[in-house]
Order: sequence, then C-alpha cells, then structure tokens
Amino acid sequence: HHHRNPKKQSDDDDATTGEESKPSTHKQTMAVAAVFASARSAAAPPPTRSPPSSPSVARRAATTTTTTVTTRRLRRHHHLSSSTPSSSTTTTTKAAAAAAEAGGPAAPKPSAFDRVQILAEALPYLQRFANKTIVVKYGGAAMKDPTLKARVVSDVVLLSCVGIRIVMVHGGGPEINRWLDKVGIEPRFHNGLRVTDEATMEIVEAVLAGKVNKSIVSLINKAGGKAVGLCGKDANLISARQTSDRELGYVGDVTGVDPALIGAIVEKGSIPVIASVASDESGQSLNVNADIAAGEIAASLGAEKLILMTDVPGVLKDKDDVGTLYKELDIQTTRGLITEEIIAGGMIPKVQCCVRSIAQGVQAAHIIDGRQPHSLLQEILTDEGVGTMITEAH
Repeated sequence: HHHRNPKKQSDDDDATTGEESKPSTHKQTMAVAAVFASARSAAAPPPTRSPPSSPSVARRAATTTTTTVTTRRLRRHHHLSSSTPSSSTTTTTKAAAAAAEAGGPAAPKPSAFDRVQILAEALPYLQRFANKTIVVKYGGAAMKDPTLKARVVSDVVLLSCVGIRIVMVHGGGPEINRWLDKVGIEPRFHNGLRVTDEATMEIVEAVLAGKVNKSIVSLINKAGGKAVGLCGKDANLISARQTSDRELGYVGDVTGVDPALIGAIVEKGSIPVIASVASDESGQSLNVNADIAAGEIAASLGAEKLILMTDVPGVLKDKDDVGTLYKELDIQTTRGLITEEIIAGGMIPKVQCCVRSIAQGVQAAHIIDGRQPHSLLQEILTDEGVGTMITEAH
C-alpha cells in the first residue's frame, strides 16, 4: 500500500520567485540536496556506524517499502538499549554551538558531489513517506526567531513539494503575552497553566487564529508552498469541553477531531496550518493545548508521524547534559522513565501526548529541538536523526 515516486521540486530561493516553468531535473536535484547539505554543515560529521544486527528490528523493518529506509531505525536499536541514552548526534550539536560562540570559521560549503550523496541518502525516506501524513506541532524558539522561522518554513515547503503531506498545528504563548500586555491584561497562571478568563480568551483567539496563524500561512505561501489557515472551530475540526479544573477558565480538553476538512486540503497538495482554538457544544471558544491538539489530529488522520518542535533536544537522562539524549524509546520504557522521574516537569505532558497518539495508531512520535537548523529535515530524512523517537515497541 506504500506509494513511491513523489513529485520532486525545489524550495530554495530560486523556487520562490513565482515562475510557472519547472526547473530541470538537475536543478531540482541540486536544490533539494543543497537544503540537506546546509542542515548537515551546521554540525560536524557523525561517527562511523557499524552495521546493525539486532533481531528486534524485524517488526519495524516489515513496515517499510525499502530496505535502506530502515537504516536509521536499525542503527538506533543497535546502538541504544532502552535504558541507555546516546550522545552520537547531540555531541555534534554541542560542537557546532561551541564553534559559533568562539567565532570559529563557518563550515566549508559542500561540493556538488557531497550534495548528491546527501540526496541519495534521503531518497529511501522520500520514497517511504511519499503521500504519508506527518503532523508537526510548531512552537518554541522556532516561532520567535526570524532565522529559525524561515528554516522551518523552508523545510515544510520542501517536504510538501516532494509529496509528503504536512499538517502544521501551532500555539503562540509569547505572542499572546505580548498582546495581553498591550491591552493591559496581566497573565495569570494556575498550577503552571494559563488562566483563560473571558477577556483573555478574546485575545487568545484573535492572536492565535488571526495574527499568528496568518503570519505562518503567509510565510509558507511566500516560500512557494500553498498553506490554508484554520483553527479548531472551522468545520468543527476540534471538539472540546471545558476542563474539569474550572480555576483555569476557558481551557478545553479535546473530545474529538473531524479530519474531513484537513483531508480535503492535503489531498489538493496544500498545507493546513491549524491554530489550537476550539469550541464546545454551545459555541464557547476554548483555549486548547497545542501539543494535545496535534496529537489528536495525528491520530484522527492515521498519521505516519507526530513531531513536536520544542526548545530541548529531546528526552534526556540528565536534563542538563545534551549528551544523555535518548534517541529512541518505546512506550513501556517511556512510562518507566516517568515513574523513575527521569522524565519530569514540562516534558511529561509532551511525552504523554506522544504515547497517546501512538496508542491510537500513529506510527511514531518525535520530540526535536526546533532551535537546531533544519531539525525537521534531519529527523525525517537522515540516518542519524536529531531528537527522540517514541514507538509502540522495539
């Protein structure tokens, strides 16, 4: 049932000029490879990896259409037990950050041959995920920093152009706080969660479903994609009820998702961009956690992946040491890490969101650092990956 041969297009600067003529095959190849190369050049090359041999990967391999595409999953199983974190990729992130702070020289520009090699590595993933749905929860620093924002948009457009169905879900906490301050409303929090009274809800809806949503849509369209801005209220996309803790005000728990509208949009090759605002049966607007909304949307679509973009590298054994990143976890191990309080604080609801989506049929959930250049492409289309991947079982 897997689909192959996705349409390959370029999303580099030359592809955003609005010209109708398609670039040559060579230009397409080089342009797509250039993005992968720029992602790679942000960090030192990863260490050489020995061939995997663990038999535990047979189930995972059976779900793929190309033997090569299992390399990354196999590598993770081979080099990482469920209780031992891996530092293979995060050490490169630390090295790149240290070089930047020291004002070191920029990484050398990849040669044409290097770019083609990188594209060749990505090919099995492009084949594997062609016409598959990937839900991306967009948030954190990647929403605030203009450079990071441009890279995320570039990645999203590229993935869409090569036939992967991208659905974006977003919140916008910092922007909400900025506008609350402008109108003289002081943010209030209860048990670490925003209290959303009636006045605050008006600002939340206006900022998320209006300013933030349309800003993302505009950036995607400018970069050569076709984005459609929505919120959970459109076509009753997200149904919700007010949370049981009434101290939080108009905060909603998701009760259902109708994916029909999203399906129609992605079927036409467009990118739905969904703000995490929903309504209850009476039509009352509710502020919904964007991670949870993304997880429920992914489950309703039967998505291949759910990706949460955060401001941390992923699940860490030691939260202060990026070298203790868990590259892959299964549900059972993840629950054990919560019990052991290795997963704690704000990471708990993110991980629980991932586990719930997998239990409802999503193949894999990923937690990645949106501050790392082109982290989205690196997690989806390279052998190494950059974050933590959670699956049902090893």
